[in-house]
Amino acid sequence: MRLSTGPGSLPESHIAAVGEGAPRGGLRALCTRTTVTGGITELAWVGAHLLLYPFGTGTEELRPDPRIRPGELPPAVRALFAADPLAARIPVMLVHGLVDNRSVFSVMRRGLRRRGFTQICSWNYSPLLSDVARGAADLGRRIEEICEQTGHERVHVVGHSLGGLIARYHVQRQGGDRRVESLVTLGTPHRGSVLAHVLPTPLVRQLRPGSPVLRELEQPAAGCSTRMTAIYSDLDQVVVPTNSGRCDHPDLQARNLLFRGIGHMSLPRHGGVVDEVAATLAGVRGSGRHSTAVA
Repeated sequence: MRLSTGPGSLPESHIAAVGEGAPRGGLRALCTRTTVTGGITELAWVGAHLLLYPFGTGTEELRPDPRIRPGELPPAVRALFAADPLAARIPVMLVHGLVDNRSVFSVMRRGLRRRGFTQICSWNYSPLLSDVARGAADLGRRIEEICEQTGHERVHVVGHSLGGLIARYHVQRQGGDRRVESLVTLGTPHRGSVLAHVLPTPLVRQLRPGSPVLRELEQPAAGCSTRMTAIYSDLDQVVVPTNSGRCDHPDLQARNLLFRGIGHMSLPRHGGVVDEVAATLAGVRGSGRHSTAVA
């Protein structure tokens, strides 16, 4: 049985009421089947990612696939673009997290292509990056290159972990909303992570709760036009506390979506997350500030 919330809706049994986004606590929550299964899946994906990592070190150029057109896809996929048939044509840029590269998006890239998105590329920022603002400026230059290359005025951005924070900084503090149609963050520490106290490097210090960069992102952002969705998990081992993955800025009107039982590295590879990202980029998900919990 499915909810009638539009194409790609999640199973009814997986949708919880608005306001149930707070992570469940206690030892009992750690022993649920969802949590155990999510932990095992996370370990498997971490192992697979270690094998794939060397293949993602190079820069990925945008390669539009002329064989993939919404009109030639199955009805279930074409339905994604019923409201906006041009949505699939907008380029999608994938931005990885800390000490990572584009290989983390191996599943999502294929999933988005199967759902009709024709222009997808990933951006690898320098592993020596020491400042969120500098990374955001570099991202802005890359977005300008994509727009010039494709002739599009705007792009979609999907950012995992630190990649989401870099993209948000560009959108919110550097005028990036002029180019970014929608931003989806996956496991991004919008309010920091206490684990950032473990590694005292300049970049990681900026991820600590209450850091100058995070306080800067709390400043007013009136008129920001980018549609934002923050996807986070109650089993995130990197974003601690896990509700720091929410984006609750009053001017951004972000949509927050909690997935239960999915680890940090599993978020970009989870089928339900890929479905949600595709539906969000296609514009079939509602905009405006609200929260939803997914079992």
